[in-house]
Amino acid sequence: MTGKIVKGIAGFYYVHVPNKGIYECKAKGIFRNRNEKPLVGDKVELDILDDNNMTGNITSILPRFNRLVRPAVANVDQAVVVFAVTDPEPNFHLLDCFLVRMMYEEVPVIICFNKDDLADEDRINELLKIYEKSGCRVLTINTGVTDDADEDAKKDCYDKLYGLLEGKTTVLAGPSGVGKSSIMNMLCPEANAQTGVISEKLGRGKHTTRHSEIFCIGGDSYVMDTPGFSSLTPPPIEASELGKYYNEFTDGDICCRFLSCIHKDEPDCGVKERVADGRISSVRYEGYLYILEEIKKQKKW
Repeated sequence: MTGKIVKGIAGFYYVHVPNKGIYECKAKGIFRNRNEKPLVGDKVELDILDDNNMTGNITSILPRFNRLVRPAVANVDQAVVVFAVTDPEPNFHLLDCFLVRMMYEEVPVIICFNKDDLADEDRINELLKIYEKSGCRVLTINTGVTDDADEDAKKDCYDKLYGLLEGKTTVLAGPSGVGKSSIMNMLCPEANAQTGVISEKLGRGKHTTRHSEIFCIGGDSYVMDTPGFSSLTPPPIEASELGKYYNEFTDGDICCRFLSCIHKDEPDCGVKERVADGRISSVRYEGYLYILEEIKKQKKW
């Protein structure tokens, strides 16, 4: 039997098997001998020990197509990063850092601006324009955080999101206060209940420690909430490499005088020319300069 690890804690792995449920499993000793550790998101083979009590043993880990270090998860198809249109105002530096890190990990990103009912059309179009050339899909939604939210609007929001997530394993990320919890509750209302069941089995409070955990939202569609988003750091790259992680900078028509141009202080820089005439968003360029300095700080240590 095969399934996907949706949570790992205290030596136990919780494996979701479609159409059957979640099995509590231990990993066989062969993994320790190989210095191999199962990860949340792994597709695994398991032997069932007790079908009534939903217990088993993981016997093998199927090949991974990717692996993220933070959050520790395998086989991620895409990431959805959530920011509010306003309240709180978007932290573009943090958003850009996330985009660079996910591009480094070769994980496609969907940018989702929530609370679009709190801003006018000009503000929404401004946000869309900033990231229209980033290579990411960008959308705005309203998760209906108020009690009197229209049910049809809630359903439209759900359908819009679920259509992007169906059949994929998705990492959901974003800072506090942007409505990410509302999105998780909308997509997977039983998430808290699932966490409680697992915590009860282990005799632990479910809020004691945050662990990587994936929730099935139907069939082979999974979503993973990620804590600790506000402390993102750039990936381990050289300053000269950063430009290739900005889709706007890699246009074949952009010409810089120096091949080694990092688009900061050099003369005759094609990127800076496009920023000056508005063809590249100044917000994106400011984010680039911010991350460039962060990379330089890392190298000093």
